[in-house]
Amino acid sequence: MAAAPEPVDPAPARAEPHDDANWWREAVVYQVYVRSFADANGDGIGDLAGVRARLPYLRDLGVDALWFSPWYPSPMADTGYDISDYRSIDPAFGTLEEAEQLIAEARALGIRTIIDIVPNHVSDQHPWFREALDSPPGSPERERFWFRPGAGAEGELPPNGWQSIFGGCAWTRTEDAAGAPGEWYLHLFAPEQPDLNWTHPDVWAEHEDILRFWFERGVAGVRIDSAGLLVKDPQLAEETAESGPGEHPFTDRDDVHEIYRQWRAIADGYAEPRILVGEIWLPDAERFARYLRPDELHIAFNFDFLACPWEPDRMRNSIESALAAHAPVDAPTTWVLSNHDVTRPVTRYGRADTSFAFESKRAGTPTDLERGHRRARAAALLAMALPGSMYVYQGEELGLPEVEDIPFDRRQDPMWLRSGGVDPGRDGCRVPIPWAGDRPPYGFSEAGADRPWLDPPENWAPLTVAAQSETATSMLSLYRAGLRLRRATPALGDGSLRWLPSADAVLSFARGDDFACIVNFGHEPIELPAGTDVLIASNDLEGGALPQDTTVWLRQANGEAPSWDGSTRPGLSKG
Repeated sequence: MAAAPEPVDPAPARAEPHDDANWWREAVVYQVYVRSFADANGDGIGDLAGVRARLPYLRDLGVDALWFSPWYPSPMADTGYDISDYRSIDPAFGTLEEAEQLIAEARALGIRTIIDIVPNHVSDQHPWFREALDSPPGSPERERFWFRPGAGAEGELPPNGWQSIFGGCAWTRTEDAAGAPGEWYLHLFAPEQPDLNWTHPDVWAEHEDILRFWFERGVAGVRIDSAGLLVKDPQLAEETAESGPGEHPFTDRDDVHEIYRQWRAIADGYAEPRILVGEIWLPDAERFARYLRPDELHIAFNFDFLACPWEPDRMRNSIESALAAHAPVDAPTTWVLSNHDVTRPVTRYGRADTSFAFESKRAGTPTDLERGHRRARAAALLAMALPGSMYVYQGEELGLPEVEDIPFDRRQDPMWLRSGGVDPGRDGCRVPIPWAGDRPPYGFSEAGADRPWLDPPENWAPLTVAAQSETATSMLSLYRAGLRLRRATPALGDGSLRWLPSADAVLSFARGDDFACIVNFGHEPIELPAGTDVLIASNDLEGGALPQDTTVWLRQANGEAPSWDGSTRPGLSKG
């Protein structure tokens, strides 16, 4: 079996983007989950000093920007997505001064910074909510949230039947100082995350000021958490299956677009325009594209691709539908294989059902990690070759599997807690990064430091950055080589795609004049087109043929556009 080819003419680790003004259209963005990235002070929790120390690693990986999950002060009821102060840094992570240093140091290395904004809700420890609880029903302080009297003879029932995304009722009843029950408040997530009322002018003004606060500190953009949930039906109507587009009581309501038009005006007002990235889970392509009109968000996550099973027809349909949805608004597509909320690709792709859905990520599902690893490598090169931008979640480049045997007393995720342990939650994809060494915590913290907030498995020594850096065939080496080539190849990044003829079990497409990407999902190896050079392959070739679950990048040797009728098979001539 031949080794996977080394890249042809690899580019320097950091070359300038093709078009600096539109860097975001083809950027590779690396998601940093600070708590699990690197611990510099030895308390078992990742911090900004740890990220700053690892900036050379991120530079050499070849990313264009870092997206930080929330780093603000928080009681951590939802690991930082319950924010008590949007203009500071949680002491567990560092200080505002350190954040400013990180932003500047990363930019000096050619890496921009994107931060999370969480506009749907705040922490129940936020000053606004504390003021609301201390104020009587009907007071101005309560109007910033969704306080309502309960139903039933004594108000003992929630105002409606809305359910929390984390499970259970989306309403919690308050008590006064004497313990007497009072009004209910809305929380689409955990009770510690009360929803803001976006009909209130204070909420608009506060978030516009938060944007300016961070933009003026050098942040290049914001990722907007739960971007489609901000606006609620003022009548609090029940959810129904018959709701038409824009009629759901709290998802994708038409009025939400005015919020983002105002934010876009703020973002465009800087000498280097800032970007807005939306987290939007919507099955309707037309409704999704509305968020990407020229005066709203720049880009939004392509969750259909993230959740797509490892099947050629489904993958092609996902790619085609994403490109078609983005084309009318001239927005680039994002390609995402994982994030801090979903099962890691190496585990998911090794299962019989390789799709992802929140309701189907049960722990203990049989997984072939060797098969999952092959497919994750192939999926990575496929995503890197597609038009648009790519998002990489920390540890994805190391091929980390989902950790499914976290002891109950160590689990942190409210999705696990609120489901009574039925839902395994998201802790399994949030385990700290292994950097070096042969035993936990693998350099995440220095020797003698406190136990990490989640324990890395005992068998992760081969997955450390140090171990993989010395192995040419490792997942990390594949990501480094693929991202170098992506940056150095003018046809990749933003642009168009042209499908090439192929068998049912094969995806094949051209980018530009002389580049082709071929993915073999089928059992039988396939011969590669004549007159092409192999730039990189995700796995070993077999006698020059492309085996199952393998992606290859090709360059036409004579500089002409790739041509292939898709009919080549082992033993057939390649004329």
